[in-house]
Amino acid sequence: MPKPRLPRLVIATHNRKKGGEMIQILSERFPNLEFRTLADYPNAPEPEETGSTYAENATIKAESAAKATGEWSLADDAGLEIDALDGEPGLRSKRFAGEDTPFPEKMRRILELLEVVPNQRRTARFRCCVALCPPPQATSHKRQATSVFEATCEGRIARKPSGAGGFGYDPIFSLPERGCTMAELTAEEKHAVSHRGKVLRTLGDFLEANFELGDA
Repeated sequence: MPKPRLPRLVIATHNRKKGGEMIQILSERFPNLEFRTLADYPNAPEPEETGSTYAENATIKAESAAKATGEWSLADDAGLEIDALDGEPGLRSKRFAGEDTPFPEKMRRILELLEVVPNQRRTARFRCCVALCPPPQATSHKRQATSVFEATCEGRIARKPSGAGGFGYDPIFSLPERGCTMAELTAEEKHAVSHRGKVLRTLGDFLEANFELGDA
């Protein structure tokens, strides 16, 4: 039986930086696949993230986008887990210290909480789940269920922000083996080691194994 064709993929986010990063990673591997974001669908809703896990939140967003756009849709949910803070901010990473609080202020607050914590106890990780959901018209396909993938990137919380690359908490996420923060890496270097880069490689393997990608 021939593989089903997947001509395009909707990245289910209104976040330009996140969407741009995901498209950059995937388009390098799949240059013939058309990518869109929710910015291309003005009426697509922003669903409430009511899940108790990253996987549940990613699934909520992917399924909402697939229903709204009629296209295969991909969503992620990610967070920063700090061991000395019992895994916080975790699922609350975007809402930590208030959803509308700028990330420099969020990072300042985290550094305050960790001020007396020694370097060896500042371990942390980024965790990312992505969910791939078929559109409603594909429900008869044998792979109709939403597929979920997960990856992590281990590191430590730096003593102060450093670097202008990336986004979110990247400036305080230190990679000891590289001697720098995530924000000090080039885009290509970041994609090679980051939680999002890792999980999208796994997703890419799944797409290659199960679909004909791009236009006929």
